[in-house]
Amino acid sequence: MTEYPFTAQDLEALKAWDTPTICNGLEIVSPERRAIGFTVEPVVVVDRKLPPIVGLARTGMIRAKEPPRGPVPPREDWYDYAAAGTMPTIAVIQDVDDRPGFGAFWGEVQTTVHAALGVAGCVTNGSFRDIDMLAPGFQIVGGRIGPSHAHVHMVQMKCDVTIFGMLARHDDVIHADVHGAVVIPAEAVRALPKAIDLLTRREKVILDRARAPGFTSRDMREALSQSREIH
Repeated sequence: MTEYPFTAQDLEALKAWDTPTICNGLEIVSPERRAIGFTVEPVVVVDRKLPPIVGLARTGMIRAKEPPRGPVPPREDWYDYAAAGTMPTIAVIQDVDDRPGFGAFWGEVQTTVHAALGVAGCVTNGSFRDIDMLAPGFQIVGGRIGPSHAHVHMVQMKCDVTIFGMLARHDDVIHADVHGAVVIPAEAVRALPKAIDLLTRREKVILDRARAPGFTSRDMREALSQSREIH
């Protein structure tokens, strides 16, 4: 059994913040990742009102434009791999067609099956369909909506994938919502709440001053100075 430097409860706690706030916190606890590890293109989600999803990456690659070119991983093996155990999981699927999203892997059946297996959601550059019949609460952070699954099939699993500029590997911690997704280094998981609390307190000084009547640039200078003194 894999040992992690965090618990399922630690991951659950990170759902309290949206993905931009997680990125802000990472700027403090993992400053070397300030310009890497997150999606950099617009995404389409199932439901903008769903909370963030957090879990361990279960990675795979798909194609849909043409039938399989050779042997493919059995679908049953993917389900064994993706299923949540002691930790929540997120399917992170790269569509490697020259036109990603030509055929949809995700729809009523796949979201229902994955949700039943404890998978929190999916991050993909591919497409999804059946938008009125998807499993309730199963979030997809995807590339587009499309009508057909065409020849969709898995070509590789438990591999490195790149989703809209975000490199993700097996067992990476993924945080995703309507804004996109980010990889959280394992050693940063437990440090993030404290970092986010610090940022929140620093920002509050500025926001409170900016929302007060008669706000001026001089007030902003004072607020910035006060904010920097908060540790």
